[in-house]
Amino acid sequence: MNPNNRNTLPKTRDLPMPVAAQQSYGLSEQSWKVLTEVTFPTAKTSEAILMALDYCKARKLDIFKKPVHIVPMWSAALCRNVETVWPSIMEIQTTASRTGVWAGMDRPVWGPDVTKTFTGRYKDDNEQWQESSVTVTFPEWVAVTVYRIVGGKRCAFTEEVYWLEAYSTAGGKHTQVPTAMWIKRPKGQLAKCGKAASLRAAFPEECGYAAEEMGGKTLDDIADGTVIDGSATVVNAAEADHEDRVWAGDAGVDANRVIDLSQIHPKVQKAVAELVRRTAAAGAWKAAYDYANQKFKGIDLTFALAELDKVSEVNPRATQALGQADSTAMPPLSPKEMAMTQARQALGANR
Repeated sequence: MNPNNRNTLPKTRDLPMPVAAQQSYGLSEQSWKVLTEVTFPTAKTSEAILMALDYCKARKLDIFKKPVHIVPMWSAALCRNVETVWPSIMEIQTTASRTGVWAGMDRPVWGPDVTKTFTGRYKDDNEQWQESSVTVTFPEWVAVTVYRIVGGKRCAFTEEVYWLEAYSTAGGKHTQVPTAMWIKRPKGQLAKCGKAASLRAAFPEECGYAAEEMGGKTLDDIADGTVIDGSATVVNAAEADHEDRVWAGDAGVDANRVIDLSQIHPKVQKAVAELVRRTAAAGAWKAAYDYANQKFKGIDLTFALAELDKVSEVNPRATQALGQADSTAMPPLSPKEMAMTQARQALGANR
């Protein structure tokens, strides 16, 4: 190729092939054509494809197998859609597989079918708003179980995902109409979201959100705290004695502050809610406070201690744990939870 034409490379599907595509990734014009017309046919900018190339290069992934998706997301700050790159469910499974401790996945378990009519506006391929009314039959929820080897044992991690909470809309927050893919494959798309959620539960450090979960969302949706209603929990230090200060003092927690829930990550709130639920069922308050001090730090610890204080009816820090509870472990399961666990194990053994 003539060096004088390096900055005027041929266009494919109206997306110019950047010089960086050749210099940094060694792509030919034909490879660029495959990326723009086959792998990422809906990408609107060359920069988005370069971001996908960067991601795949860093993760040592074959981009032509489409391990990532380019997802447009609305930015309130910019007042326009921004193209973002998210891993596909295939890439998340690849990440779990690379750990060497992924031990399989069960078939999805489906909830009852629901039929609902969605009416509203959606954006067509020309970014123009159109009125639409569509009726979709979909499973109310899906549950997927993923297995991981923990301490030499095959452990199950199950998450439920609800269709109405997960489906992608064709116009972001401005409409309730599902995207074409969620209309065409209501079970298939929900299954992908269920797999992603369970893989995150089993591999919290390795796996994140999948592209299938991000379609129709906004950049504000994924910012920490934006899904929280902004209510606050007050830690009442007036009732705390010296022993209370000892419990929180080691971690440098200010026991007299107002906690804005928008500052607490949803995952932390979920973990604290589960801790409180198990503690209330078992009565193992001291074990719960020990666990909270081991698990959380800073404002997260303040929030956890406040939630435990609200539920306990006696002086929680003077209550002994049931049995010989490990201070770094969750409080024990209640008899009902133990029975449910045994039933699940029996069902699994009969498969």
